[in-house]
Amino acid sequence: MRGVALIGFVGWLIAQQIAVAEAADGAPPVPPVVIPLAVDGVQRATITLDSYSYTPKHLIVEAGKPVELTLTSVTTITPHNFIVKELSVEQDVSAGKTIVVTFTPTQPGLFPIYCDKRLWPLPSHRDKGMEGTLEVK
Repeated sequence: MRGVALIGFVGWLIAQQIAVAEAADGAPPVPPVVIPLAVDGVQRATITLDSYSYTPKHLIVEAGKPVELTLTSVTTITPHNFIVKELSVEQDVSAGKTIVVTFTPTQPGLFPIYCDKRLWPLPSHRDKGMEGTLEVK
């Protein structure tokens, strides 16, 4: 009986993934968010981690200035992470939690942001669209 319940759960989970992907495909493009420099010299922003998305998903910051990102997961079960591999940023964010990550980008460029979490045998969260861009000027 457990096998039947597991198959039913996996089928439901796959249907949810398809619905999320289909809803994301029709969304209009969102402009990038320029992160302002605070009086103390830190660039601060809040990023919401939801079911397979970051909001905002395109951030623009200045090179050589500290960045402080408040990462808030609004999911109730699914954990996520926030990775900018080229800048050595990798932070896990448990479901329903808020974490602050700080780093200082030193070079200009476009850097992918993504979540590499996955529930085997399903695709990774990045494959489902949980990615964005950090633009350093």
